[in-house]
Formats: sequence, structure tokens, C-alpha cells
Amino acid sequence: MDNLPQDPAMLFSFINMKLRDEYPSLDELCASLDIDRKLLEEKLNAAGWEYNPEANKFW
Repeated sequence: MDNLPQDPAMLFSFINMKLRDEYPSLDELCASLDIDRKLLEEKLNAAGWEYNPEANKFW
């Protein structure tokens, strides 16, 4: 996850933009960008955001 924004708010914005514009699911985003989904979710959850698969975004 070194190539991703480290600031939680910037990471939140970056991931949601990618989900909106390029990826139909968090699993596909993580596979394509070689991101550990568990670590990503832990980092965003710690900042108060949770993934909603129906909306395909963190909120």
C-alpha cells in the first residue's frame, strides 16, 4: 500500500474515485492494484469509513 495516499481522507477519496470510475467491486480494485483488502479496510475503518458493497463505495 506504499503507492497509495497515506492520509486517510485522501485514501478514502482516491479509493472511492477508483470504485466509481474503474472498478465494479472492491475485490477487483484490490486485485488489479495489488492491494491487501484487509489492510485497506482496516485503515479506512479506523478513520470511520466502512465499505458498502451495494453502493460500491466507502462511507
